[in-house]
Amino acid sequence: MTYRARRTTIENRALQYEQGRRDSTRTDVATLPVVVHVVHNPNAPEQNICDEQIHSQITVINQDFRAANPDVGKVPEVWKALVADPRIEFQLATRDPNGEPTNGIVRVETDKRSFTWDDAVKASAAGGSDPWPSDQYLNMWVCQLGGGLLGYAQFPGGPPQTDGVVILHSAFGTMGTAAPPFDGGRTATHEIGHWLDLYHIWGDDDGACTSDDKVADTPNQAGDNTGVPTFPRITCDNGPNGDMFMNYMDYTDDVAMFMFTKGQAKRMNACLEGARASFLVAQGVRAPAAAVPAGAHPAHNGEVERLLHDSERLTTEILNDIRSALGLVTGRSAG
Repeated sequence: MTYRARRTTIENRALQYEQGRRDSTRTDVATLPVVVHVVHNPNAPEQNICDEQIHSQITVINQDFRAANPDVGKVPEVWKALVADPRIEFQLATRDPNGEPTNGIVRVETDKRSFTWDDAVKASAAGGSDPWPSDQYLNMWVCQLGGGLLGYAQFPGGPPQTDGVVILHSAFGTMGTAAPPFDGGRTATHEIGHWLDLYHIWGDDDGACTSDDKVADTPNQAGDNTGVPTFPRITCDNGPNGDMFMNYMDYTDDVAMFMFTKGQAKRMNACLEGARASFLVAQGVRAPAAAVPAGAHPAHNGEVERLLHDSERLTTEILNDIRSALGLVTGRSAG
């Protein structure tokens, strides 16, 4: 019920941004600290990917979340005006949770042959690596995944001890163990999209055409696309342009996806300025802190003040939703 209440609050905020009843005032680029947990079995040395492979992945997501990817020009003409720069960048952490210098990479040996979607890779007690504080870092776990799984992510609002994304080592970055057709770094782009509250573009309704991704400027489509489709691909009576299969939130090969839309950027902003506001607040407060004279209070700019207020309001909304939910469960009205 707690998770449901949180998700309801997050969805309500996203709807306000989608409908234009609330708009982002963020003009700068948000830079999110990243920690990469490389969980590897010594009997499979290829799982212990090199630093260069990790850096190649950071390069890709920095391009994709700024619409600076070299292949963005392949977007069909009918949708070029919808291409968005979400103004989000990523940087390997330079300080660990204790304030000590770090390169943002944690290497952990495991006796597990592979992991799955059960979050075991996110806990040292289960053979994985414990997360760094998920309100301060985007945790990315890289490991051997079984069952043909390329990666998975946790939507905002879930438990902090499992918050982050998990990627198969051979679908991470653009070199090293990265293998075609998932050697373009787009699995991480896709999963971070989920972490920032984006749904699959087809709405996960098994081809019923009755659900969607809650973003108005992405055409509804019947199901996921794979491989390298030919434009246009028409489903759900969405002609003449058909499916936006080149969107990062579809399932096509890495070489066939190269865009987020403006509607998706709005939804990510709603997430960053709501459920994940701690990242923006920390970034905004940290920069001027060193220039504050001894004994003085940090001077928050207007945007940081607003984010702090929104964070406090979001907490209040969640608590109220939880009280209401508890009232429903116990049969008592929430006080």
